Amino acid sequence: MGKVESFSLDHTKVKAPYVRLIAAQKGPKGDMVSNFDLRLVQPNQNAIPTGGLHTIEHLLASLLRDRLSGYIDCSPFGCRTGFHLILWGEHSTTEVGKALKDALGVIANDIQWKDVPAVSKYSCGNYRDHSLFSAKEWSKTVLDQGISSDPYVRKLI
Repeated sequence: MGKVESFSLDHTKVKAPYVRLIAAQKGPKGDMVSNFDLRLVQPNQNAIPTGGLHTIEHLLASLLRDRLSGYIDCSPFGCRTGFHLILWGEHSTTEVGKALKDALGVIANDIQWKDVPAVSKYSCGNYRDHSLFSAKEWSKTVLDQGISSDPYVRKLI
């Protein structure tokens, strides 16, 4: 089996919330792809309930696409502590962190149910498992703690 970088990360040493560059890889044609760890809650101490995480996922898909060039995908971790963010090109953790902070601020303060994209049985594979209330509360919690540009030392963005 291939080595998975995040499985070798010591999850007891990191200090969430943070943005961490997992890897920037050059493809066979020279294109760069960056993979980020957007850790919203402390591993093994808490987890975002699936309804809230699912709603945050749908909202980040639109909000981060508007704030970061080269957006490819933002997918939740199975442990429900954050997301993988995949972007074309090279980006700094500060740039990504500012975009994340802004997007979570919009979720916490501005979004209404009518604004959440793809929440019907036609556009979502589990449309019943959403919670805007949870998404807003978790976004507020992350913002209150501050997002760090470093996973080990709190360097707030």
